[in-house]
Amino acid sequence: MKFTDGFWQMREGVHASYATEVRDVRLDDDRLAAYASVKRVERRGDTLNAPLITVDAYAPAEGVIAVRLTHLAGKRRKGPDFEMPGASARSAATTRTEGTAAELTSGPLTLRLPTEGAFGLEFLDADGQVLTSAGRKGSAFATADGSHHMFAQLALGVGETVHGLGERFTPYVKNGQVVDMWQADGGTSSEQAYKNVPFYLSSRGYGVFVNHPGKVSFEVGSEAVGQVQFSVEDQTLEYFVVAGPTPKDVLTRYASLTGLPALPPAWSFGLWLTTSFTTSYDEATVNSFVDGMAERGIPLSVFHFDCFWMREYQWCDFEWDPAVFPDPEGMIARLKAKGLKICVWINPYIGQKSPLYEEGAEKGYFVQTPDGDVWQWDKWQAGMALVDFTDPEATAWFQSKLKVLLDQGVDGFKTDFGERIPTEVVWHDGSDAERMHNYYTHLYNKAVFELLEKERGAGEAVLFARSATAGGQQYPVHWGGDCWSSFEAMAESLRGGLSLSLSGFGFWSHDIGGFEGTPDPAVFKRWLAFGLLSSHSRLHGSSSYRVPWEFGDEAVDVARQFTRLKHRLMPYIYGAAVEAHRTGVPTMRPLLLEFPEDPTARTVDREYLLGPDVLVAPVFTEDGQVEYYVPEGTWTHLLTGDTVTGPAWRRETHGFDSLPLLVRQGAVLALGADESRPDGDWLDNLELRVFAPAGTGDFTRTVTVPDHTGAVAATYEVVREGGEVRVTADTDRPYTVTVVGEKD
Repeated sequence: MKFTDGFWQMREGVHASYATEVRDVRLDDDRLAAYASVKRVERRGDTLNAPLITVDAYAPAEGVIAVRLTHLAGKRRKGPDFEMPGASARSAATTRTEGTAAELTSGPLTLRLPTEGAFGLEFLDADGQVLTSAGRKGSAFATADGSHHMFAQLALGVGETVHGLGERFTPYVKNGQVVDMWQADGGTSSEQAYKNVPFYLSSRGYGVFVNHPGKVSFEVGSEAVGQVQFSVEDQTLEYFVVAGPTPKDVLTRYASLTGLPALPPAWSFGLWLTTSFTTSYDEATVNSFVDGMAERGIPLSVFHFDCFWMREYQWCDFEWDPAVFPDPEGMIARLKAKGLKICVWINPYIGQKSPLYEEGAEKGYFVQTPDGDVWQWDKWQAGMALVDFTDPEATAWFQSKLKVLLDQGVDGFKTDFGERIPTEVVWHDGSDAERMHNYYTHLYNKAVFELLEKERGAGEAVLFARSATAGGQQYPVHWGGDCWSSFEAMAESLRGGLSLSLSGFGFWSHDIGGFEGTPDPAVFKRWLAFGLLSSHSRLHGSSSYRVPWEFGDEAVDVARQFTRLKHRLMPYIYGAAVEAHRTGVPTMRPLLLEFPEDPTARTVDREYLLGPDVLVAPVFTEDGQVEYYVPEGTWTHLLTGDTVTGPAWRRETHGFDSLPLLVRQGAVLALGADESRPDGDWLDNLELRVFAPAGTGDFTRTVTVPDHTGAVAATYEVVREGGEVRVTADTDRPYTVTVVGEKD
């Protein structure tokens, strides 16, 4: 939200008050409070009839400093508030005064403010260098047409870039953009987002999290061009500055505070196939798809039933349409006998025609209007109501309906929707409706995920979720939502995934081939390679099927090749997944994370690293022309063995069976032998592929291969010295070593 009209004037109807002069600073052992007047105080009379801005600072976790700006403190806090599972019981900070400055320090991060004179805040790294600051207009409130807003501005340095803010399909670098945190069902081709996360990562090695689940408006160098401004319509604004020094360190601190991602089961990394959305299907259709994949040698791990597994107008009643699926338990058993896991579509809405509507309304389990009626509308489902997850009884009721499906053999749920949440409503626990608009999805996905963990066990729960906010990374997996079937939509989907990965989310997927429309065979084949080199891979469409043979024999070959390649890479990929689970560093990584000192790497948005060592550059053209960036070092093409050297931009042409897939110099990839499934015995005939192209010096690498729980199954120490490679292992399982490099 903009308050100014250019540099000199305010917008019509806006009056702003800025923290101008320090009037008092109070220090405790682990926190401080400052009081700032909004004008210079030259005489006692200036203290009258004028507000103060209260600034509280503390550390919710090591290396994270919270700043809370308050105008009027008497507003009742209704909630909800973001959960902070990693927060310390008390402030993790120390304080001190030095001359005319007060400091609060937590780990490598220090907040400094003056004890007298002009007010301002500086955030310093471990070397005493200023990361960012809140200057003369950096801590403020404004009134605009009767509404009250708190806002802050943090300085941007020359060349500093801003990333994250959830899954956003607009340009990857957020500088110059207005970004509002407001959940919306807007597809992938607009400024709206399904996953709004009020956290951004700076290329200077720090992050900022605005601790407000409602609408937060970010002006990223778009109002004051040298500032990131963020505002909320409230009397209080709290933000956290998160220390680095590296982008990975920032993400680890942020994700540890708001909740580290759960580790998805290994089977979920295989290929998912769906019925698609509005297509016609029954058990015979499903069997033709499943058997067709097997006949063509394309390994399939999960089959998903989209919305019409239930009867029309009755979403959700959580009952199979008896006219289409008369024997759901038998059908599920038959599919599982073929080695498949089963997923079904759900949403948190109950249509009026659903038998559950009357039950839920009678028990008061739905969100209500201020008059005490059930809130309803006809968008999506006729007369649909909204389950109130702030009510523990309503949550348990919803979970009980899903448990019936789990008892039938269902393994996971696609938790769709959760964005269009009304604000003129009353919640069971009295939550503020504006704050609940974004936060609702968190309660929804949490309820479903926790049921899966309870019934299937930790490590076996997985969602396919569309909406999320801060903390939602705890309940993977998330997919990119409704995209068109085009190369442009493929690129915008990747931009969204890269932004989400810099917002604390460890796992991400998208609809291979696009959702709306029917992709051209070229689009489908290029998207197959991209999709099967993502953390999770799903074939799904809207009004047309996504079985590969619908797009020609070559599409079948591409699907087979890249599915089997992903299975071979699973020891490596799952190792990266374990790292995401333990540290918050995502499985799919923007180049910024691995090459933070490379200015070009900060802006690249058409490629990524899968784990720490494998660079993936999807091809967005029919003719196979691709332009991509190679970071520093010598890289080896995994599919051909060719080498390229960076830093450099490259232009290449690739067939549908190829794309730039490069392995970093000195990397050791653990490759499984079983191409048929993602959750095989990874130590069975494991291959350690050592990448040592010409010019590679001596090195030592420790490679760990996880088991399916994420624990270490085996450790290998790979030493290259004097041109020779030797390996020692803590397992007696046989393995092979392949050196790719100068002697090939």
